[in-house]
Amino acid sequence: MEVFFILCLLTTIALSGLILILRTVYVLTTKGRSALPGRKKPVKVMVVAGSGGHTTEMMRLVGSLSPYYKPRIYVLAESDRMSAEKIVNFEKIKTDRSSSEFKILRIPRSREVHQSWLSTILTTLNAVFFSFPLVFGEKPDLLNNKVQSFFSLQLLCNGPGTCIPICLAVFVLKVSGLKDVRMVFVESICRVKTLSLSGKILYHFADHFFVQWKQLQEKYPNTLYLGRLV
Repeated sequence: MEVFFILCLLTTIALSGLILILRTVYVLTTKGRSALPGRKKPVKVMVVAGSGGHTTEMMRLVGSLSPYYKPRIYVLAESDRMSAEKIVNFEKIKTDRSSSEFKILRIPRSREVHQSWLSTILTTLNAVFFSFPLVFGEKPDLLNNKVQSFFSLQLLCNGPGTCIPICLAVFVLKVSGLKDVRMVFVESICRVKTLSLSGKILYHFADHFFVQWKQLQEKYPNTLYLGRLV
């Protein structure tokens, strides 16, 4: 009886692992293939904001969104105060957007400036731990670090390390089948010859990956180039 129980347990674990692998392969091989239908109803958007120029570029893209992209959920690193001020000021000048249509959430920063790469592993895992309940709780239709108005169901990012934990949580959400969030990465205008570290990672997971320089599109064939977006 004990041997039979162990065999059943091992078989269950093996089948579960196989299903997980097959589901992951399916998500990776079919990314970006589904149509992106236009919608006339609100699309919940999650914006992962980085510090400095990342936030500036992002605000330009968010400003191009149609009124249907709401509510907007901004995710920042805990130590990023400047981006929060930029976001609040940005939302205030948009007279057609009430304060109830956006909110700011925070997660631990994946990596501080000059932090060692070894300790970065631990801080990133900590950020991932906080990202899962955040994403599962909000379940955005569109998660973004940068946004283009012609998309409706997507996850968008542009480069800051803060987006990696969130993107991982969204990928797990997709693999589990709980929510089909479209993942779109818009590389920073500053990246002319090579992708950012975040870009190199998410290049393999994003449904749509946009670059803003033609030579980058030629170097990375799975990217999309529509000219300058910011």
